[in-house]
Amino acid sequence: MIEPMKKVSIVVLDSTRRESVKQLRKLGLVHLEELTGSGPVLQAFKEASQETEKALGILEEVKLSKKQAAVQESLTNVSSPREKAQEIIGLSDRKKTLLDRIAQDTQELERLSAWGTVDPADFVALAQKGTFLYMYEIPESKYFLIDDSVKTILVNRSQGIVRFLLVSEEEVLERPAALPPEAYAVPLPASSTEQIASSIADAEREILGIEKELVANKKYVQALTAYRESLASDIEFENVCSGMGHEEESDTQDINALSAESDAEADAASREASATALAWLTGYVPVSSFEPFKTACRENGWAYAASEPVDDDPVPTKLKNNKIVSLIYPLMDFLDVTPGYHEFDISGWFLLFFCVFFAMIFGDACYGAIIALFGLILLAKSKKNARSLPVLVTILGLCTMAWGIMTCSWFGISTDKLPDWMKAISFYPISSVKNPEHYSDNQKVFCFMLALLQLSVAHIKCMIADRKSLKCLGDLGSLMQLWGMFYVVMNMVVDGVRFPLADNGAKIPVFGGAFSLPSNIPLIAIGVLGVGFVLSFIFSNYEGSIGKSILESCKNIISVLLGVVNVFSDIVSYIRLWAVALAGAAISETVNTMAGPWLGKLSLFVLGVILLVFGHGLNMILNVLSVIVHGVRLNTLEFSQHLGMAWSGTKYRPFAEK
Repeated sequence: MIEPMKKVSIVVLDSTRRESVKQLRKLGLVHLEELTGSGPVLQAFKEASQETEKALGILEEVKLSKKQAAVQESLTNVSSPREKAQEIIGLSDRKKTLLDRIAQDTQELERLSAWGTVDPADFVALAQKGTFLYMYEIPESKYFLIDDSVKTILVNRSQGIVRFLLVSEEEVLERPAALPPEAYAVPLPASSTEQIASSIADAEREILGIEKELVANKKYVQALTAYRESLASDIEFENVCSGMGHEEESDTQDINALSAESDAEADAASREASATALAWLTGYVPVSSFEPFKTACRENGWAYAASEPVDDDPVPTKLKNNKIVSLIYPLMDFLDVTPGYHEFDISGWFLLFFCVFFAMIFGDACYGAIIALFGLILLAKSKKNARSLPVLVTILGLCTMAWGIMTCSWFGISTDKLPDWMKAISFYPISSVKNPEHYSDNQKVFCFMLALLQLSVAHIKCMIADRKSLKCLGDLGSLMQLWGMFYVVMNMVVDGVRFPLADNGAKIPVFGGAFSLPSNIPLIAIGVLGVGFVLSFIFSNYEGSIGKSILESCKNIISVLLGVVNVFSDIVSYIRLWAVALAGAAISETVNTMAGPWLGKLSLFVLGVILLVFGHGLNMILNVLSVIVHGVRLNTLEFSQHLGMAWSGTKYRPFAEK
């Protein structure tokens, strides 16, 4: 169930604001409305948090071998956590600067590599003696076109390029006109090539030193993580303190000063105004925790007002269920889905159908045994207050085992190679060994029956919620459309001969003849579908007036008609359970076929085992992804749409000490 909430407003003296917020955090019951604080203290905390986050990101990129695993240490005897974070960031920034410098210097050396050793100091020394030299490059075919009036010294030639020095007795400020346009002036480097190479070597040595320091700082990861969490708490606290509403001191002082007859009286009035200024905030408290909240307000001298939330209030959602239903919470937290305060709590139905979907997608008894064993191992290692996930994994494994036993699926092994007792315990309608002719169609039928059951639950819940309004007749109409469309799906998807749309006088076999339906079921189904459409058309938009409801349906006639199609597609959507399971079974069979010949040869036995482990392991990973994509979707999309749920809720997170 979704626990009811009270909307509360708390008023405190502004002078006791910080102490009051501390006590409120210690109380840990109030989910506060979103606050936006400001101020230098909050800004300093945020900057420190950003620096710490950046430093942890830098250390995360430093990879260590298992032998180099760092023993974690505290920072109490070294430096403050923020100083250490800044030091790490500084090391990283310095490394980036050095890498950029190496890249630039390397590019410069590559540019001058064909010239050999180049030192600009030599050029300056010659220029002081009246000989000016300039470096040029030109295509080899153009070099001999240089006019004899231009003095040049050939340096070398390679790959069709000639490198030469232009010689002049005076400084050349403009390009000589006698040089061909193909001649390219090569700029002198800022320092000699030897100095550049030395600079690269120095930078590389410094980078090695920085990397060693970063490796050494890996031992402070836990300390910095704890500091980051502490800053998150400080930021939350300061955000509340600076963001809560309060009276402006200047306004209160001005009002009191106007009534004062002297400066002394004005000062006294100002001090009195400061002492009586108020601050306030708004939040939500679970009804079950309201008495402790009132007691805390009385003990701390807070004034409060409580009221029932209205539709527009951002009321948080607190789910309260028994231990079994609560097993689904880890999955809901992982998916980050929370029902809205005014929506349904479907945790129990979510858990029930998710277990069935999971089992059908994995579809193998041996896979289920592995999952259950993994869950039991997790359960043995988990703490007492963190056993929901291991228990859920174990239950999912057991459900998968049950489905695999019923369908006679054991590691994808061919049924003719299975022992008789495994075949005997399978369930006839869906067993691949007992009912090879119809088991696949029967599994499709089972998928559609699951759709009928789950979506019927959705419409029944809507009928109960709207029981005091004629709108419940619209919900009944939707339910009837669902039941009528179920038979249409059986005709169009499963078998048009076995499930005809007309009364041919023959009984309709279900599950391979396990039981039969009367021959007039097609007419009943179409009639139910038609009546359901009429009821839905008239009452689905009911808000106190039948006429207005019909008019609203007429305005949206396209959507109303498409709604019938959506019912069809939503039922058919459940066939994904059969299709994904079929793909997984095909992969298992392929892996077994590939590894089988290897297992028969002693020299290749180990390789065969490796192939089996890898193939089936990969298949299980793909099945996990399929569960997330398909198994979760049927609960959070198809089922939720028929409930009218948008998962628009905000999880109840009280302002509390961490």
